[in-house]
Amino acid sequence: MSTLPASVRLSLWVTAAYAGHLDLDDALGHALPDVDHVTGATDRLRLWQDLGERVLCVALPRPGQLATLPRGNPELIGAATDAGECVFVPAIGGALVPVIEEFGPEGDTGTQVTWSAYDADPVPAHLLEAMDESEIERTLREHLVDATQELDALDAKPWAGSPLRAMADERTAMREWGLPPGLPGRALRIIQLAGTVAAACDFALEHSQVHDATTDARRHRLLLDLLGGAETALAHATTAAAQSLAGLRRTRS
Repeated sequence: MSTLPASVRLSLWVTAAYAGHLDLDDALGHALPDVDHVTGATDRLRLWQDLGERVLCVALPRPGQLATLPRGNPELIGAATDAGECVFVPAIGGALVPVIEEFGPEGDTGTQVTWSAYDADPVPAHLLEAMDESEIERTLREHLVDATQELDALDAKPWAGSPLRAMADERTAMREWGLPPGLPGRALRIIQLAGTVAAACDFALEHSQVHDATTDARRHRLLLDLLGGAETALAHATTAAAQSLAGLRRTRS
């Protein structure tokens, strides 16, 4: 799978299709080229297009971190939180949540993504317009500096100065961003930075280096906090970029 969540890529490619840059079926192929089987998305995305939606936004929620998620019923909140991602349309309301699974016998497996539709409240336009790229980038970079300093103080670096750095860099380099052309420069930089930070945090959390119980617990909390900040920045920057693709905000460099 790509470094970026499926919902991020779907948001941008489908918005490009809504803007007339390519066919919706082609957009789905570009958004999920590394997926063997996709179900549940096409009809709902086409319905939203027919109803006049111009932008597909993205949320990357986690338990206790629902700021990027539109208001909805407990079923939406539970499904999106379990998946860690979803896409939604802000004008009429509605969301799609993916379930990503492997299928097939050992040694010959494929990837399947099943999208399920949920009700969601519309999102006021002024809330989306308030997502300022410069503020998103500044907040992310400050968060990254602060977290790195605290991790350094613990002598528990997530990737710098560790053999894990090379492995994390290799993992990120081997994956494709898979983004459509025409994205505003600053939003694209934020998406790539946030995606890289999130991938590195995930890698560090998967390969925990235990020093002692207290240090390891603190390191774990710092990495989760940085991961949450990176995912919030990624969701906001993606939605800002999608609005630009849709012609709903002025492109910023």
